[in-house]
Formats: sequence, structure tokens, C-alpha cells
Amino acid sequence: MTTGTPKKRFSMIREFHLADWFTLANAVCGTGAIFSVITYIQVHDVMHVYFACSLILVALIFDVLDGRIARWRQKTSILGRELDSLADVISFGVAPAIIGYGCGMQGLYDRVILAYFVACGVSRLARYNVTAETLSQGTGKVKYFEGTPIPVSILLVLVLSLATWSGAIGQDLWFGEISLAGFRLHPLVLMFAVSGSLMISRFHIPKL
Repeated sequence: MTTGTPKKRFSMIREFHLADWFTLANAVCGTGAIFSVITYIQVHDVMHVYFACSLILVALIFDVLDGRIARWRQKTSILGRELDSLADVISFGVAPAIIGYGCGMQGLYDRVILAYFVACGVSRLARYNVTAETLSQGTGKVKYFEGTPIPVSILLVLVLSLATWSGAIGQDLWFGEISLAGFRLHPLVLMFAVSGSLMISRFHIPKL
């Protein structure tokens, strides 16, 4: 049984444009942020939370650059668009939710809201991919977003980094906690609920 020539085995990599490598770097940063939070939960060294938050910022930089590079080189593809969405789900959906969990949002209601936030992010990106051609009105460039873009979750990460800097994480999380039917809710987690709801809204956000 043959496995094909080296050229065929690596054909997918050959299809990557320069912008796609920046998109992959975005995904790697998001994955690294998740690992950092897991390490924080294990060793309780807040430097790992700072590192996780910093990686999300770096992921945002890569996310901005991949779009600019694609437009500069005039090389866009369906593969690149799908890669971008998958990377954004990791870096601006799953990773911020995991950072929130690591910072103390670990009650049942917290986890439901964090999962809701991720689900909204996935839905938002899927809707964008499906409607991008319509929104561009044949120009090849989308003029506005429907709902807030998922990278806006960097604001949530900023809040969590400030909470970490002030020592307000874990049992000292801002606004404390509420017990409802025997399960915990940390009011600060509601910012994830608001962010997720805005992502799946029909608000028109101009694309800069």
C-alpha cells in the first residue's frame, strides 16, 4: 500500500498563503493561553494568568495582521476564511471562557454562562461565513458586521487581567458570589452573557 509522493502528502501546506500562517499563529496563542490557565489552576501562580491574557492580546495582533496581509497580497481563499474562524473560536471564544473559569467563575451557573458565551461565538462566526458574500454586496469586502465581532472579547480578558492585578480572583472575585437553589453564581460572569448576546444580535457594526 502506497502513501503517495511527498508532494501529495504535503499538498495542504502548499495551499497555505502567508496570511494563513499568521492565522495559525493566532490559534497557537489561544491554545497556549488555555494551557497557561490550566497551569495556574495547578500551581496557583498568577503569572500564568498574566501570561494567558498576554497571549490573547498577541492572538489579536496576529488576527489583525492576517487580514491586512491577505488584502495587501490580494490572496484570499475559502480555506483562509475557515482557518480564521476556527482560530478565532479558540483565541477569542474558548480561551477567554477558560480564563474566566480559572479566575474563579467555577459555579454551575458560571459554567452555563461561559458555555453560552462560546456557543454564541461559534454561532456568530458561522453566520458571518454564510452571509459574507451577501454582506459584501458583490464588492468582495464586507462593509459591516451583524453583531459584535468575537475578538471584542479581548475586553473581557482585559477586565480579568485587571482583576488579577488587584487580587480580585478566586474567592475574592469582584462582586462576590450568589447562591441560587444551592448552586453558585458570580455576578461578574454576566459580562460574558452580555458579550455573547451582543455577538448574536442583529446590530450593524461598521467594519473599519
